[in-house]
Amino acid sequence: MLENYYGDLCSLPASANVAIKCEGNSVIELKIMGDRVVKVDKFNGYAVPNKTLSVSFSIDSFVTTLTRLTNLRVLRLVSLGIWGPLPDKIHRLSLLQVLDLSSNFLYGSVPPRVSTMVKLHTLTLDGNYLNSTMPDWLGSLSNLNVLSLKSNHLKGSFPSSLCKISSLADISFYLNLASNELSGPLPHDLKCGSKLGFVDISSNKLKGELSSCLIRTSGRIVVKYGGNCLSVDSQPQRRGTYCKESSSGRKNFLNWKIAAAVAMIIVIILVLSALGVLFYRKYHSREMYNRHEMLLKAVQDNSTTGVSSELLASARFISQVAKLGTQATPTCRQFSIEELKEVTRNFDLSTYIGEGSLGKMYKGKLENGSYVAIRCLALSKKCSMQNLKARLDLLSKLHHPNLVSLLGHCIDGDGQDDSSGLKLHLVYEYVPYGNYHTYMSEKALKWSERLAILIGVAKAVHFLHTGVIPGCFRNQLKAHNVLLDEHHIPKLSDYGMSMISEEIEYLEVKGENPKSCQREKLEDDVYNFGLISFESLVGPIASEKGVEFFLHDKVSFDSQDGRNKIVDPVVLNTCCPESLSIAISITTKCLSPESSSPPSFEDVLWNLQYAAQVQAIADADQKSDSTTS
Repeated sequence: MLENYYGDLCSLPASANVAIKCEGNSVIELKIMGDRVVKVDKFNGYAVPNKTLSVSFSIDSFVTTLTRLTNLRVLRLVSLGIWGPLPDKIHRLSLLQVLDLSSNFLYGSVPPRVSTMVKLHTLTLDGNYLNSTMPDWLGSLSNLNVLSLKSNHLKGSFPSSLCKISSLADISFYLNLASNELSGPLPHDLKCGSKLGFVDISSNKLKGELSSCLIRTSGRIVVKYGGNCLSVDSQPQRRGTYCKESSSGRKNFLNWKIAAAVAMIIVIILVLSALGVLFYRKYHSREMYNRHEMLLKAVQDNSTTGVSSELLASARFISQVAKLGTQATPTCRQFSIEELKEVTRNFDLSTYIGEGSLGKMYKGKLENGSYVAIRCLALSKKCSMQNLKARLDLLSKLHHPNLVSLLGHCIDGDGQDDSSGLKLHLVYEYVPYGNYHTYMSEKALKWSERLAILIGVAKAVHFLHTGVIPGCFRNQLKAHNVLLDEHHIPKLSDYGMSMISEEIEYLEVKGENPKSCQREKLEDDVYNFGLISFESLVGPIASEKGVEFFLHDKVSFDSQDGRNKIVDPVVLNTCCPESLSIAISITTKCLSPESSSPPSFEDVLWNLQYAAQVQAIADADQKSDSTTS
């Protein structure tokens, strides 16, 4: 129903499956009922075909988008196949009164910051795979009337904090999945509010006496407590050994797991020690080096190419790369300097493309007729030849539709022990249509086209950050390094140069916290991407004034008059205001020094894709209006 709807969502007629209610221009109620009601016997936290949303679905980004609906009061998303751990940021919907995410594939815990959503009067998370202990902060939800967490995997004791909620009218803890149920005695001070009408604590492993307020109800409250080990006769109970065996069984199983883990660690240490001695004796020579088989990490992206990689044996550089798929990628080709001189006519001036901060670039033609771009670098940092070649091999395995592929390399002076003073030539695929900065200067690129290019660059950087462990940061992000092919598909060049031109810092950074160092590298890419986005908004000429100009006048972006003065006229004439506002907002977050933490590239990507969707709807409406008129 929503898939082909391009009108105002607030005007969408309500149906049994979808209902959207607005107040003014704000959505205050969102109800969507799906048909993915069939559950699976075992759910391991990953997408399940035909049961959950696709493997590319990100619940974190999804909830981030939902939090834009700041006036939302009712949210019901039932049987939609939503999967993943419920993010803590759900608490940003501070006005929410009803939250119903039942019959999905949520796992983990109920986020602690839900306790700050004090306006909640209904919390329903039935039929998911929540597998943590019962939250102990439920008492802070003082307005709660309905709490339903049945058919999950929650464990632990009955939450005594519920005794503090005098307004509670409906408690429902119905867990019917073996070995993960509520256990222990019920609290003696459990209070039954005057409005309490229904309690279901059946099919758990509770024992002891039933709380007095649940016994003396005079028929006012419907109470279900069968299938436990309680000391009552009115409803069928299990034998006491059932609950005791569960508890002792879990302890024995835990003890067994600890013993097995310790034994395994000892065996691994002994084996590694023996192997270490053997490898040292066999490969102590400088000319020889050692490589280990790389562990694969599934990285979902838009690329369809599969690669296999090697675990790079270095005390300071351990990385892994993998993509979904099974096709193997050949090792990075090693060119001789004679081959490169031949394809560039001895680096003739006619083959010279340009020069950047990293060195000169030449265009060459290989023996098979294909064109390549050759980057010439002088290595000043000391790095073992073993690690240099391993890093080059790794870079050649980074395949993505929005990355310029590294095809091979040539080390002029190979044979030395280290790379100090060597000349390195990197052979890339040739991308013929120039860079984004120049293209923007010469062509009138519409806003939708600029958004598409920004999205492509964001996808590439997101892959570099998540497809390599540790992530590949400081990727020379600037509009000059974004190349365009014949279809205007952006391809990022000069990425990963820090792996070659800088000393790799992985396990330890002298005088710095490694996490702090990685955060700084992340911020470097986020900030530089913000500059590219800024240039897309104001145009190449205006961007030369610098980001200080942008930050000084960023308040002007909030008014139409201010935007008319700052934003590129081509953008103003081809954009819809909402799409532009979204892009300005995420650009500001990328560039602002006042931000406590920069946005992740996942957030950047989702904001840009959202802006593109809004723009596409506006373009479709405009096209429809022009056709009818």
